[in-house]
Amino acid sequence: MDVRELHSDPLVQFGRWFDEVTAAGVVLGETMTLATADRDGRPSARTVLLKGVDERGFLFFTNYQSRKGRELAVNPHAALVFHWPSEPRRQVTAAGRVERLPEAESEAYYRTRPLGSRLGAWASRQSEPIPSREDLERAYAAAEERYGRDPPLPAWWGGYVLAPERVEFWQNRPNRLHDRFRYAREPGGWRLERLSP
Repeated sequence: MDVRELHSDPLVQFGRWFDEVTAAGVVLGETMTLATADRDGRPSARTVLLKGVDERGFLFFTNYQSRKGRELAVNPHAALVFHWPSEPRRQVTAAGRVERLPEAESEAYYRTRPLGSRLGAWASRQSEPIPSREDLERAYAAAEERYGRDPPLPAWWGGYVLAPERVEFWQNRPNRLHDRFRYAREPGGWRLERLSP
């Protein structure tokens, strides 16, 4: 990779790589590891799905009362990792501030989800202990009975955007001499530099 091949905006560059991953048929190329931390800085990580990228940053949706939602409420900084292990073997990492998306945007996305997923958002109190699988299935059946085919957006569910302050692009090369570039946000734009692998 040459720095001249990279777009000056890391979100545009990410879009290029993501399009290549999609065209290559990578299964679940939108999978990303999202790391958050609690008020005391103790980290946690999990896998979520990217649901969009635009000039604001990386978009994802979840239960606001989940562990990640609670952590983001007290410490609105997070990091994410995309790892595509098949050729050309690439990775993208990003870190920045996370904010909730407007409710109208969460509502619009929620309406695109399969019915079962919308009902599941009502049935699951994500990250909370439950007595049994049967309790979860009963909660799902109750949501289905109450809302039928048109469940509304739960107040505890919606979207976030991670607005990156830095983004790194990594591409595998022989002898562990990988290509690695970092974008760092500065007043008025982005600084782009090559890093040692």
